[in-house]
Amino acid sequence: MAHTSVSIALTGSGGAGVMTAGQSLLDAAAKAGFYGLMGRTLGPQIRGGESAALLRLGTHPVQGTDDGYDIIVAFDWGNFARFHDEMPLNPGSVVIADPHNGAVPDVLAPSNPHVVMVPFHDLAKGIQGGRVNMVGLGLIAALIGLDQAFLIERLSRQLAGKGAEALAASKAGLEAGAGAAAAITGVAPLSAPDPARGERWSLTGNEAAGLGAIQGGVRFCAAYPITPATDVLEWLAPNLPKVGGMLVQCEDELASINMLLGASFGGTPSVTATSGPGLALMTESLGLAVASETPLVVVNVQRGGPSTGIPTKSEQSDLNIAVHGLHGDAPHVVTAPLSIGDCLFTTQWSVYLAESLQTPVIVLSDQVLGQSRAIIDRPADIAFIGRRRVPETLDASYRRYELTADGISPMALPGMEGASYTAEGLEHNPFGHPSTQTNFHEEQLAKRRRKVEGFDYGDPWAMTAGDPDADIVVLTWGSSTEPAREAMERVRAEGRRVRLVAARLIAPVPVDRLTAALEGARHVVVVEQNHSGQYCNLLRAHMDLPGTVHPLHRPGPLPLRPGEIVDHLRGL
Repeated sequence: MAHTSVSIALTGSGGAGVMTAGQSLLDAAAKAGFYGLMGRTLGPQIRGGESAALLRLGTHPVQGTDDGYDIIVAFDWGNFARFHDEMPLNPGSVVIADPHNGAVPDVLAPSNPHVVMVPFHDLAKGIQGGRVNMVGLGLIAALIGLDQAFLIERLSRQLAGKGAEALAASKAGLEAGAGAAAAITGVAPLSAPDPARGERWSLTGNEAAGLGAIQGGVRFCAAYPITPATDVLEWLAPNLPKVGGMLVQCEDELASINMLLGASFGGTPSVTATSGPGLALMTESLGLAVASETPLVVVNVQRGGPSTGIPTKSEQSDLNIAVHGLHGDAPHVVTAPLSIGDCLFTTQWSVYLAESLQTPVIVLSDQVLGQSRAIIDRPADIAFIGRRRVPETLDASYRRYELTADGISPMALPGMEGASYTAEGLEHNPFGHPSTQTNFHEEQLAKRRRKVEGFDYGDPWAMTAGDPDADIVVLTWGSSTEPAREAMERVRAEGRRVRLVAARLIAPVPVDRLTAALEGARHVVVVEQNHSGQYCNLLRAHMDLPGTVHPLHRPGPLPLRPGEIVDHLRGL
């Protein structure tokens, strides 16, 4: 019987070409009409070494991993043991390896998979210019029922500059792999895709974040490269100039955040991208942005911590520093995209919030969102474009930090006649003049808090799904949303009523909206990927969650999978 989804892992040492094969498979599947997701797992090395391409292909949108893998192709055992816990096997899984690799690793024994030996290296050697990854690619395509023509079309474009011999060798490799697949039984092909499909996009979360920033009006980026956020910068570098913007690579994160402050003070919407260690360095200047009410956006692509931690793996463990890391009472906004495609919407929305509220906004993406590539339906056009409130007239009575009802004061921009004012980190009176008077301090603190807590964030604050009146609620945020959503759907298919609330707005905590969204809940399961349950703790500090609260959290690097959430829901 055909499947609507199949999960595939390709693993090998540096030079085996597993990432190239994985990308070719994803692109060909997309051309054939399938949805898909490709993640990558790497060791801590700068270049080369062990790696694995992790794919999920389906007839329906897939932006999260499944419980296990149906097919694993190991071009060599090498450092296979390093990744085996990231590649759990489903019942009936097939592991395909080269007999020259030696004995099957002991780590596979508990799973007892069906192991098949295919002489990848011998087959590749029999082809002039042959490569093992092309043999493996042909084998996988044959097993899942993917027409080889889509692979050949993709390879023709990829190898266009390498001559006819390279393409001929790749085609021969595909044929050799397809021939080897004929002897493998027990692998069900994918169901046929929907022929009435609309436009599809292929993008990573980091690319989507860059596009969202530009669509939100960003025209300046200053940043220092850091794993796993560098891809945002690499995408912005050639694309910002196309809309009249620019990117500057700085000497460190301190220079980056301060350049953003300067550009934004001058009236240019600005963004940077970093990860946990870089965000830690930026916190003092983020406080300056709060005090001076200067808008900017920081896309923080989280990784395992603390300190250097695990740079190439994902973890939702920067929530605490994003919310609480600024010294003093420094209210600001923290958001989180809910999927790879949602990185576009949430980043654009975050630029809108920063510009409208004149405050820094920290976007909590992470490695699994940022560096995974998905085939998704074309995102809908978004209308959020942030506009700063500027003064209608300027004269000697202009107060940059005027005490307005909503806390948002008109911001004069350089070049406006009479627009000069003091903007710095010292506390100040409404004119911006530094002052230590108690009344000015209290008024400005209340003003800055009022504008972020009183703002109408609208429907984008969260995504809700499932049964609106169910008494079991899965409450989550960020990259935990996709496994939580799939778990909810599985439980609902079993006849249980469950609803999902996935928050984009992390801070300020939207107490009133959350209270309404959780009304009637007897069980609230808070799902997140960190060791201490940071989101659950944040909510409990601000509100009384209804019913019985069930924190479901664990650290990375292993991704949360739908099955473990399903098991938890079944026990309620």
